[in-house]
Amino acid sequence: MIRLFNQYVRVPFLVLAALEFVIVILAVQLGTAIRFGLAGWQNISTPAISIVFVGAAVLVSIMSMGLYQSRLREGYEGVLARLGMSCGAAMLILSLIFYIFPSLYLGRGVLGIVFLLSFVGLSALRYCFLKVVDEKALKRRVLVLGAGKRAANIHKRIRRKADQRGFYILGYVHVHGERDDIPENRIINMDCPLNEYVVQNEVDEIVVAIDDRRQKFPLDELLDLKLNGVDVVDIMAFFEREMGKIETRMLYPGWLIFADGFDRSATRMLSKRVFDITASLMLLLVTWPVMLATMLAIRLEDGSSAPFLYKQTRVGLDGLPFDVLKFRSMIEDAEKEGAVWAQKNDMRVTKVGEFIRKYRIDELPQLINVLGGQMAFVGPRPERPEFIGDLCEKIPYFNERHRVKPGITGWAQLCYPYGASDEDSEQKLQYDLYYVKNHNLLLDLTILIQTVEVVLFGRGR
Repeated sequence: MIRLFNQYVRVPFLVLAALEFVIVILAVQLGTAIRFGLAGWQNISTPAISIVFVGAAVLVSIMSMGLYQSRLREGYEGVLARLGMSCGAAMLILSLIFYIFPSLYLGRGVLGIVFLLSFVGLSALRYCFLKVVDEKALKRRVLVLGAGKRAANIHKRIRRKADQRGFYILGYVHVHGERDDIPENRIINMDCPLNEYVVQNEVDEIVVAIDDRRQKFPLDELLDLKLNGVDVVDIMAFFEREMGKIETRMLYPGWLIFADGFDRSATRMLSKRVFDITASLMLLLVTWPVMLATMLAIRLEDGSSAPFLYKQTRVGLDGLPFDVLKFRSMIEDAEKEGAVWAQKNDMRVTKVGEFIRKYRIDELPQLINVLGGQMAFVGPRPERPEFIGDLCEKIPYFNERHRVKPGITGWAQLCYPYGASDEDSEQKLQYDLYYVKNHNLLLDLTILIQTVEVVLFGRGR
């Protein structure tokens, strides 16, 4: 794991992306040679920028299908299906690029061969990657210092092999005087100094998860290990890095005060505003026919006088209220009895509403909110004021999600499934806080691209 532009990036996936880019470039060269023959290929000068566009389009499409996410649980068959969809999406992107810049066009025959070769090459590489990435010999060897309540949080959340992609937990070190909450077969009772054990077992990283640091913190040993090249990280930083969230139940104000991130500089705000306006205008340009069809469908189902837009008060930046716009997906007067959580399979949802909610079409009018400055394209989902007071009382740090503008899509929508309860709100808050802490242009672009997967496969909300 390395950190680029304040974002954690897994080295295996970075290497994989580079290799896939190379495969696509080679496929362009080979496809041209197959289409025109070796003699013809030598006389053809393929613009370098065209080759780069093909490689970039494929990588962006692969990313949009969630194939660079460690949490992907599908087998090889699922990966093949997503690769096929990625190649199809890349062809659509390139069709648009070549339409705008016809001088870059490679030819229909060449592109067909290129994508066939790319699919074969990418499939073979992914097969090798899935076999190699989970080999223990290639993983970072992690030792958890502590076996109590804090350490149990790691054991509960990172038990499966797929959860330990890129690292391997050797075990949990028993700390004298601390009650163990870890299964006995995972506890390490040391019969030698910590420094010696780390050297003997080739430990790469120590995660400090001691319940009471005031009395049992081995400062001298950890300092010696740190100065000798062993990574020493706090459990909060470990969760942030490996799971893309901030554990609120272990969070304390001091950690927030000294942690990096939380950028609200003028430069960041300007770059985010430019990104919001650009992304919103581009999406409006592409989706206006869908929006028009949605208006007509709502009117056909509910009558010509029925409203197709729904206005609802939400809480935005710094806790200020604003009216969010959505296509109406529920029956009229759906909340005449008062505000309630939206539920999965909600009986108030209309037939048209069910479809537009599934594919997030009901969210498109919020582009107007983004252009108006009340919302961002990427950010925490805005909550209703009727629920905010109760959630702030029940969930520590819930109000901190209002440090940035709410968004149409967000990190929590990518990482957490549909939920409509206080517990779900607490889980989503952990991802929202990660975004508040680490948001930048790169993360916004990543979330925007990966939202395609959410829409296509119906995850999150």
